[in-house]
Amino acid sequence: MILVLRALGVGDLATAVPALRALRAAYPCRELVLAAPRWLAPLVGLVGGVDRLLPVDGLDGLDALPGPGGAPQLAVNLHGCGPRSHRLLAATGPGGLLAYANPAADHLDGPGWRDDEHEVDRWCRLLAWYGIPADRDDLALSRPAPDRVPTGVTVVHPGSKVPAKRWPARRFAALARELTDRGHRVLVTGSADERELAGRVAYHAGLPPQAVLAGRTDLGDLAALVAHARLVVSGDTGVAHLATGYGTPSVVLFGPVPPARWGPPPDRPRHRVLWAGTAATGGAAARDWSPSAGVRTAATLTAVGVDDVLAAVDEAEQAVRISGAVTA
Repeated sequence: MILVLRALGVGDLATAVPALRALRAAYPCRELVLAAPRWLAPLVGLVGGVDRLLPVDGLDGLDALPGPGGAPQLAVNLHGCGPRSHRLLAATGPGGLLAYANPAADHLDGPGWRDDEHEVDRWCRLLAWYGIPADRDDLALSRPAPDRVPTGVTVVHPGSKVPAKRWPARRFAALARELTDRGHRVLVTGSADERELAGRVAYHAGLPPQAVLAGRTDLGDLAALVAHARLVVSGDTGVAHLATGYGTPSVVLFGPVPPARWGPPPDRPRHRVLWAGTAATGGAAARDWSPSAGVRTAATLTAVGVDDVLAAVDEAEQAVRISGAVTA
């Protein structure tokens, strides 16, 4: 058994897809077990190559690792740089541990951690250190059938569990109204906790109540919705990574963390990023920022206007038309 720890959220799992597929290719005859939150199960099934989900809730309650199947032949830390996650995996008694070097966890093997590295590259580099090649562009997810969701819609996702990453609701509403006037069928998505926010956006955009899907879709339905959507507009959150995984045209608003850390591949023009920072200020912001560092929207995000987003929408849709013409 290969035990992989990635007990985080949607975007975290999506950015680990190349590493998970590399492990599957390197160990085709071993059971690949992913320790991750139970609610991610629908998305885990769309990654491919994972044999079993071992449900965990963050790093709490991991004393139950490794669960059924006994000690793993190999444990892989795609969760962080330790020391706690290293120690939890080491406690499972694996035959080996692939992880970033951390003397505090008595793990001296592995490469050194880089704070400013893109999340996809971080885990590809870790595996490359151990002789396992990974393709950082291998981000595609299996496309679910749209059995329970509409197709061809524009998804506006105003929420984020980190308040500093939320573009102002009034601007999302103005954007949704303009997109509707342009002929888009706009639906507003979010978690159950974001239903009030999504409702405010829809109300000020003049959308009907049934346009609010926040809290009404599970992760599998949300993935299907994004996979078959016309466009996705969101902040730096999990929905943006689903759009990348499905090649759905998207506009992603970044702040306070720059797109160099979490953005879609820069060579895919149908995915547009908006970031009002600079290389210098972005590095400083990323180092200084933490999820608990205040609740105000980041300045690099409030600097982005509705017209900026509409221009990016035009660019993303133009890229799709060009690629379609080239294919034809």
